[in-house]
Amino acid sequence: MKVRELWVSNAKGRRMRVRDHGDPSDRRPALLGLPGYARNGRDFANLATRVAPRRLITLDYRGRGESDREHDWRAYAPETLIDDIRHVVIATGLHRAVVVGTSLGGILAMAMGVAMPPLVAGVVLNDVGPEVQSAGADYITAYIGRDRPQPDWPHAVEELQRLLPTLSLRTETEWLTFARNTFREGSDGLLHVDWDPAIARPLVAGAGSQADLWPLFRSLRRLPVLTIRGGVSEILSERVLARMQEEHPEMRVLTLEGVGHAPTLEEPEARAALDRFLADFND
Repeated sequence: MKVRELWVSNAKGRRMRVRDHGDPSDRRPALLGLPGYARNGRDFANLATRVAPRRLITLDYRGRGESDREHDWRAYAPETLIDDIRHVVIATGLHRAVVVGTSLGGILAMAMGVAMPPLVAGVVLNDVGPEVQSAGADYITAYIGRDRPQPDWPHAVEELQRLLPTLSLRTETEWLTFARNTFREGSDGLLHVDWDPAIARPLVAGAGSQADLWPLFRSLRRLPVLTIRGGVSEILSERVLARMQEEHPEMRVLTLEGVGHAPTLEEPEARAALDRFLADFND
């Protein structure tokens, strides 16, 4: 499958890595993959292969993956990312898309329902909603807020298995792929997290205050939405999911028993649910 890699500059002139998978001439709505807070666009590689030749566009947010790091941690505030997405949409000529958002990516998908409604054809919320459980948010902040150098890939896998034991990954190959999407080799020969730990500082600075995201979620009530929840998620609670269903009665829901934050979207039940959901956008 052809992948076009390009750089897109945001309003501050910082470069963002964008990957444009599939056939740009495919007339179906494209997919826009928005990763989690410290993740990057490589997390959507398997999904891009599965949906080909449908177009799938991903990006590495500022400070993550191959994208430029910021000098001032305040520039990592989550609200800056919507403008970054807008630049990617313009640069890639994207007119209509099903937004697949994992964790923070799902919150950004909700924000797109307000900021750029003509673009959004549908939304997949992967283990996230308008409220985030405080314990899970605290854990994620601690997890992303520091580097954790590893001497080699087997040690990197062991560290991730220790930190994220409820992921649905089962095979050595799956864990190694996840590790390679999490760490990168530094000039010192060690493996370092593939993000700037300073991305956690806006979250720490705002600890104790959580914005009301329900108006963002309500912007999706006119749209097809699929929400996938990990059954032991530390982020999306059963209570919040139930309220989401009340707010959007037509929303499709899948709970993956025994899976924590965040589902990979490669779980068999998740793949089947995604296939059914995307089939509605084949015309």
